[in-house]
Amino acid sequence: MAGGNHTKAEEEKGMSRAQSDVNRKLKYISLAVLVVQNASLILSIRFVRTLPGDRFYATSAVVMAEVLKVLTCLLIILLQKRLNMKETVLFLFDSIVVQYKDTLKLAVPSLIYTLQNNLQYIAISNLPAATFQVTYQLKILTTALFSVLMLRKSLSRVQWVSLLLLFAGVAIVQVQQEGNKESTLTDSSSQNYTVGLVAVVISCLSSGFAGVYFEKILKGSSASVWMRNVQLGLFGMALGLLGMWWNDGAAISEKGFFFGYTSMVWCVIFNQAFGGLLVAVVVKYADNILKGFATSFSIIVSTVASIYLFGFHVDLMFTAGAGMVIGAVYMYSLPKPPSMLSGVGGGASGDTQSEDGSKIGLLNNGGSLTEENGEMDSFLPKLAGKQKGN
Repeated sequence: MAGGNHTKAEEEKGMSRAQSDVNRKLKYISLAVLVVQNASLILSIRFVRTLPGDRFYATSAVVMAEVLKVLTCLLIILLQKRLNMKETVLFLFDSIVVQYKDTLKLAVPSLIYTLQNNLQYIAISNLPAATFQVTYQLKILTTALFSVLMLRKSLSRVQWVSLLLLFAGVAIVQVQQEGNKESTLTDSSSQNYTVGLVAVVISCLSSGFAGVYFEKILKGSSASVWMRNVQLGLFGMALGLLGMWWNDGAAISEKGFFFGYTSMVWCVIFNQAFGGLLVAVVVKYADNILKGFATSFSIIVSTVASIYLFGFHVDLMFTAGAGMVIGAVYMYSLPKPPSMLSGVGGGASGDTQSEDGSKIGLLNNGGSLTEENGEMDSFLPKLAGKQKGN
C-alpha cells in the first residue's frame, strides 16, 4: 500500500515538473510574441508611411483591419459551434440583435478605438518610431488616472513613483526631440513633429478613457471575447467608413479603396488585424510582470531597429529618458502589496475584472479585446488543460 502511494506521489511530482516546464516555455513564447507584435506594428507603419511613391489612405487601412478582425472572430465562433451554421447564426442574432442594449454599450469604446487607430497612423507618420514607442507609454499614466478618478481604484506607492518616473522620462525624450528635429525628421515637408505629438497624446488619453469606460460598463458580462471583438469590429467598420468618407471620400471615390496598397501595406494591415488577436491568445500565459517586460523590451527593439532602418540618432538624453520609461513600465507591472489586493480589480494595470472573477483587458494596438477565462480555454483546449495544472 505504501509502495503504491509512493509511486503515485512520484508520478504527480513528475507531472508537476512537466507542467512547470510547459508553463515556462509558454511564458517565453508569450514574451516573444508580445515583443514582436509591439515593435513590428510600429516599425512597419513607420516604414510604409515614409516610402516614396503613392501613399495609401490610412482611413481605408483602418476599415480593412476591422473587416479582417471581424471575419476572423466569426470563423472562430463558427469553429466553437462545431461548424454548425444554424447555431452560429442564431447565437450571433441573439448576442447582437436581441441583446441590442448590451451591443450598444460598445459603441463608445469602438468610436474611441477607431479614432485611436487613425491617430496612430498620423502619429507614426510624423514621429520617429522610437519616439512614438516611448511617448505612447503615457497610456499607462492616463489609464491609471482614469481608474483612480472613475473607478476609485487605489495605487501602491511604487506605482505612483513609476507614473512620475514615466512622465519625467517622456518629458526628457520630448525635450531631446524638440532640440533635434532636423536630424530626426529627414523630410520636414511631409512630416510635422507637432502634429505627431498631439496625435499620440490624444491617442493615449483616448486609450486610457476607453479601457476604464469599458470596465465600468461591462463588469459582470458573460459574453465571449470573440463575440465582444465582433461587436467592437462591427461598430469599428461603420465608424471607420464614416471617417473615411468624411476625410478621404472624394479622393477614394476617384482613385479607389485600395489605392497605394502594396505587399508591405497588406503586411501592416494583417499585423494590425491579427496581431491583437494573436496577443489575445498568448496573453493568457503572460502575467503583468512579463507584459511589462515585453513592453520595455519592445522599446529597445524599436529604438535599435530605427537606428538601422531610419537613421535615428540616439544620444545620452534620449537614452536617459527612454531608460526612465522602461524602468517605470517594469515598476508599474510589479505585484501590489497583499494589503491592497482585497478589492475587485486591484490596481489600474489596464486589465479589468468582472464580477465572476474572469479577467478582461484591452490591448490598444488595434483595439482587440483580450480575456483570461474559460472561453479562451475552449478555443485552446490542450494548452489550457496544461495551464490549469499550474
